Amino acid sequence: MADTVFALATPAGRGAIAVVRISGPKTKAALTALVGSSPRPRLATLRTLRHGEARLDQALVLWFPAPASYTGEDVAELHLHGGRAVVEGVLSALSDLGLRPAEPGEFTRRAFENGRMDLAQAEAVADLIDAESAAQAKQALGQLDGALSAVYSGFRADLLRALALVEAEIDFPDEEIPENLARTAGPILDRLADDLRRALSDADRGERVREGYRVVLIGETNAGKSSLFNALVAREAAIVTPIPGTTRDVLDAQLVIEGYAVTLSDTAGLRESDDPVEAEGVRRARARAAGADLRLWVRAPGDPEGAAAAFVQDDDLVIWTKADLAPPDGAGLSVSTATGLGLDSVHAALADRLRRDLTGADFPAVTRSRHRRRLGEALAAVQDGRRALRLAPEMAGDDLRRAATALSQVTGEIGVEDVLGEVFASFCIGK
Repeated sequence: MADTVFALATPAGRGAIAVVRISGPKTKAALTALVGSSPRPRLATLRTLRHGEARLDQALVLWFPAPASYTGEDVAELHLHGGRAVVEGVLSALSDLGLRPAEPGEFTRRAFENGRMDLAQAEAVADLIDAESAAQAKQALGQLDGALSAVYSGFRADLLRALALVEAEIDFPDEEIPENLARTAGPILDRLADDLRRALSDADRGERVREGYRVVLIGETNAGKSSLFNALVAREAAIVTPIPGTTRDVLDAQLVIEGYAVTLSDTAGLRESDDPVEAEGVRRARARAAGADLRLWVRAPGDPEGAAAAFVQDDDLVIWTKADLAPPDGAGLSVSTATGLGLDSVHAALADRLRRDLTGADFPAVTRSRHRRRLGEALAAVQDGRRALRLAPEMAGDDLRRAATALSQVTGEIGVEDVLGEVFASFCIGK
């Protein structure tokens, strides 16, 4: 990239400190124009910033010559006083010096394109910025350190080993090589296919950690869903009245339980209604229940089983409400939102479920839907190659190369132009 970019790397608005980042070939010239000379590399230096005759600020200045910088280019950071006038003055001066404002994610994209990180690590930067729970931060840090890249490199290494066996027999038929050498790739492909299947079966774990575990309250009208929702989020988030059908839309709240991000949803009571507004709320409740990771079937003693039973799965939890008024009618947890009885048990059950569903011995091979797609493409190609290998070795090579390409696109080793926009579109300015 020939141009030099700049961006405010801290949130806009008034603050104690504002950090402006600069990257590109004109960085040193711009820095010299503002402070008179470039400071010693990687040493914070207090300098006065000037533009023409105007004194802009007294700031800490850092200079990172290429290639030992975040982007692999010449980079500078200006740690300014955080007043709006100071920041706007410095940004305006940088524009006057011929630099342009950076696009979202452009610093990290330059780091990727200059070989400072692979594509999976670049995604981890965005995930780390967005992390709201300890588990999300831990997963993003592991991916940034290369854990996900190592998983895919291992898959790809097995593919290339099998491909080498296939192509050796095809390309060197007159050499002294073992007979049926290509078919010895079969066991390697079988093991790889099993590994890819296991990775896909575990795909939800990484995505759930990153996006948040979805817990939905379902039940009949007046079963106590909204009261339980308020008790779990520890605030009056939902309206509670004795009138059936008060909740008419899905209400979400974000929680952190045992270090995991959780989206808890309150929904309309499941019943048939002639009211078009309530009927739409019931439709949305059913849709949200169908897509949940865990459903809490909220029931009041004496109530019939009702329509909610159709959405409950074997692993879901049954929560009996109004325990201060009557005992439960069946198995499940019993709570009273009026007295707080049993709420600790609900929290404990949720924590146990999160640990069970989201904790694994290995780093997840999927943290985004993009990874899932590539993994599925690779598995399909490996299976095609394995079938071709039984018929004629020369037919398997293209399939195995297709699988290797799919895996390489996760880390960005080859063929990534079509996914760069998807990856960096979600970044904030200045990263």
